[in-house]
Amino acid sequence: MKRLILIRHAKSGWDDFSARDFDRDLNDRGRRDAPEMGRRLAGKESMPDAVLVSTAVRARATASLMIPETGISSTQVMYLDELYLASASDIMKVVKKVPDDVQTLALLAHNPGITELTNRLAKTYIHNIPTCGMTTLQLPIEQWKSAGSGALLLDFDYPKKEESFPGFSSAGVAGC
Repeated sequence: MKRLILIRHAKSGWDDFSARDFDRDLNDRGRRDAPEMGRRLAGKESMPDAVLVSTAVRARATASLMIPETGISSTQVMYLDELYLASASDIMKVVKKVPDDVQTLALLAHNPGITELTNRLAKTYIHNIPTCGMTTLQLPIEQWKSAGSGALLLDFDYPKKEESFPGFSSAGVAGC
């Protein structure tokens, strides 16, 4: 069994309308949410053996604030151009190339790809994974090249979750 943690970058700003989309940085909320979600990730059952991150400024900034909260080594993090605004299919191409010694993979990228891939793999329906949200999927495979549908959604977490749904936990609930 493999685990895949899909993470959407934290909230970014639109302060400079002349800036390229790729160059947008995090806003104040994003800078606040990313370390908190890193602490939540550190409290999860399994930590990632590897983290793949989009090279967009907002994704790199999210990783730089999350990773130190988890204890994950910077040597476990790789930045990939092909994750910038990648579709679910393009993200799957990246996942299928991951070495099989990686048991738990975290992938930090963008919507709609992150939400679509979660829904495709777990055959569930999440309308939108919010900024800095993450899903944890268990895949019934031994090799990443075999990744496809049939995943179990183990967790769906996002910054405002406790505020919106006090006492609610989707941990271990498939199809939430």
